[in-house]
Amino acid sequence: MPAMSVLRNIEHRIESLVEGVFGRAFRSHVQPVELARKLAKEMDEHKTVSISRVYVPNEYVLYLAPNDRKQFATYEASLLTELADYLSEHARREGYSLLSTPKVLMEEDEDLDMGEFGIATRLVQAPGEQGEPAKDAPEPVMGGTKVFAPPPSSTAAVSAAEAQELGLAHESRARLKVDGKPYDLSRDVVVLGRSRECDITLDDANVSRRHAEVRRENGNWFVVDLGSTNGIEVNGKRTDRAKLEHDDRIVLGQTEVMFERS
Repeated sequence: MPAMSVLRNIEHRIESLVEGVFGRAFRSHVQPVELARKLAKEMDEHKTVSISRVYVPNEYVLYLAPNDRKQFATYEASLLTELADYLSEHARREGYSLLSTPKVLMEEDEDLDMGEFGIATRLVQAPGEQGEPAKDAPEPVMGGTKVFAPPPSSTAAVSAAEAQELGLAHESRARLKVDGKPYDLSRDVVVLGRSRECDITLDDANVSRRHAEVRRENGNWFVVDLGSTNGIEVNGKRTDRAKLEHDDRIVLGQTEVMFERS
């Protein structure tokens, strides 16, 4: 597989950890792909040239504002692993030498505003490393911390377009809750009704056999009435079609369905 394809696949995995990337971008949160690319840039800018090799840092510390780190709380370990994989592949592609497999850590810094982040680099011999280091290996080096400010909104839009082109854009995760039971919306169209042939069967005499469908269109979710007898309501309002937002309440017959998006 070409090196660029490998990098893009890793970027894809990084972004897959965070559904709804564009929604967060416009709220000025730090984007995972931006972290990956700035980490690679710091690797490039902290090269140490020896007699026969080009060494680069093998430890990186990300400093994030508390609100930015909070958004990664449920998958921080997975994200850090993917970022380390990204750095490994970048080093391999550029022909850099590493004293150990790259390691990425994350810490909070209350002095940073939302959207800002810092990166500190270190070139260290990993503790417990087997064997002797290369003869021309450099002495351990602690790099400074560079702070990156969030781009203006126009730049963020360009970044979003670039991510779309690279195949990094993903829809946010959505689900329905019927009587407290969750149903993940893993398909573009999900039909609800009394019929056993529906994707979600509702045990309600006031619900038509094929009552309504929830469908994804251009990254948004809609509920659409399928010509049912009793119609549908969204947040107390009768409608034939409505765009859904997080925590919207849909009523079909006597059945309440909650829409959730994360």
